[in-house]
Amino acid sequence: MKALLVIDMQKALFATGNRYDTEGVVSRINLLIGEARDKNIPVIFIRHNNEEDGLGRDSDGWQILDELDFRPTDVTVEKVCCDSFCKTDLAKKLTDAGADELIITGCCTDFCIDTTVRQAASMGYKIQVASDAHTTADKPYLNASTIIKHHNFVWSELYAPIIIEVKTTAAIIAEM
Repeated sequence: MKALLVIDMQKALFATGNRYDTEGVVSRINLLIGEARDKNIPVIFIRHNNEEDGLGRDSDGWQILDELDFRPTDVTVEKVCCDSFCKTDLAKKLTDAGADELIITGCCTDFCIDTTVRQAASMGYKIQVASDAHTTADKPYLNASTIIKHHNFVWSELYAPIIIEVKTTAAIIAEM
């Protein structure tokens, strides 16, 4: 069984407006959410909690972006570091849902997405990363587009217990 992870798509992380292709990424995540719901695939929203970054629990910045199809009945996981599994109940929620395959989307490519992809692979989950449904911001030495392309390549070549598939949203939906 698959599960869709939507990682850190929170207001504070997008407040500066400097995330790469925000509108496109949000649109594609919503397509995945809609398809997952149609196919009874669990959708899990993961939120980062960090007062210093405007992500304090229950604050406005901590909330999921209004543009995303987030519902009060959706499963959520709260985390305090880049790894969505570290000191969270994500693995239990996945086990309870019977999910052993993950579709990963969200923010930020070079931190929370990368760390979660690698940890999930080490734990033996089959992974599909939606290559066009994760984002980040420009960094001092690389622009966001290059960071995203680089990580998509690295994940597709990563030696792990399970092959990590990096596919477009359209390709993932076609297989759902």
